Amino acid sequence: MLGWLLGAVLALCDGLVWSELAAAMPGTGGTYLYLREAFRETSLGGILPFLFIWQFIFSGPLEIASGYIGFSQYVGYFWRGMGSTETRLVSAAVGVAVIVLLYRRVTAVGRLTVVLWIGMLATVLWIIVSGLANFHPKIVFDFPPGAFTFSTGFFMGLGSAMLIAMYDFMGYYDICYVGGEVRNPARVIPRSIIYSVLAVAGIYALMNLSIIGVVPWREAMQSKFIAAQFIEKLYGTKAAAAVTALVLWTAFASVFALLFGYSRIPYAAAVNGDFFAAFGRLHATGKFPHVSLLVMGLLSIGASLWNLDTVISALLTSRILIQFIGQIFALRYLRKHRHDIVRPFRMWLYPIPSVIALVGWVYIFVTSGWAFVGFGLLTLVLGVAAYAVWKRVGGKEYRSERQSP
Repeated sequence: MLGWLLGAVLALCDGLVWSELAAAMPGTGGTYLYLREAFRETSLGGILPFLFIWQFIFSGPLEIASGYIGFSQYVGYFWRGMGSTETRLVSAAVGVAVIVLLYRRVTAVGRLTVVLWIGMLATVLWIIVSGLANFHPKIVFDFPPGAFTFSTGFFMGLGSAMLIAMYDFMGYYDICYVGGEVRNPARVIPRSIIYSVLAVAGIYALMNLSIIGVVPWREAMQSKFIAAQFIEKLYGTKAAAAVTALVLWTAFASVFALLFGYSRIPYAAAVNGDFFAAFGRLHATGKFPHVSLLVMGLLSIGASLWNLDTVISALLTSRILIQFIGQIFALRYLRKHRHDIVRPFRMWLYPIPSVIALVGWVYIFVTSGWAFVGFGLLTLVLGVAAYAVWKRVGGKEYRSERQSP
């Protein structure tokens, strides 16, 4: 819960970075656009957008894979005794199903997302109300001896907790990817980000407290389908089965929408001449970016063969250096050198939120473990090598047909 609190502070400070950049450059593409435009007049204006797309080729599938793994773990509520092999097969099967469903024109994703969002809120509300009605403070605040004694273990553990918190907060900046379609972006985008962070912080804090107020935290932390276990303890197996079905429904819809949207990001970069040309190809009849879809989809299936903790840690560490930290320096450069770009929204108390965001992201990165620090650095180094190859084979010379898929 302490990690959650600090994660909320980090998300809010980082959200102010996103808000100022998005209000100043309210186009479609998010970080890709901000890095390209902020550093346009320098050599970094070419390599940083490329590196963002490069790391996204890895981090995007990892994020989608976390949904596949979560889906398969909740299937375990119905399929008791499901082993690791069966779990991986279920994850892969879901991944294949999503690719098959998306390998065509898709027009109803927006309406489907709204319907499932309502179902998700209903499920969360059910859990919160049920938990608060059966809340036992002694269970929640049963801290082990020395829980708050500062030590290396406390320092590393808090970083791990913040990493999980930031994974769960992910999404507060999604509006920035479609900033070009937002009315009055200078007003709407910052409010959307701030309200999202506050709402998610409140909902998740209440939901987690509700659950561990009924299911002891030592038991809850070992569960692979905690929502079902929580409802079963209060209302029995039929209610738990209903919640599990809702979780599976929402999880499938989330990975469906993620792969749909994420496959368009490398495509857009390729069309603009900022990434490998193959990703800019459209399907001959369906007119959707089939190469990008297949690459992102197959990498997601491959990543789903790892365990959930590994996927989440690799996801965050591969994004921190280029996306989150890169944006903080982009904002600094924008304020200092790009006076031609109007900034209708200015970060409150600048530069304090930027500094907090930078320290927070660095802290999460260095406490993620040497393997994941290495993964993040390796992704960056391979991206620089890929950029050199890309420049040699043509780079900006390619232009795809600019037809929206």
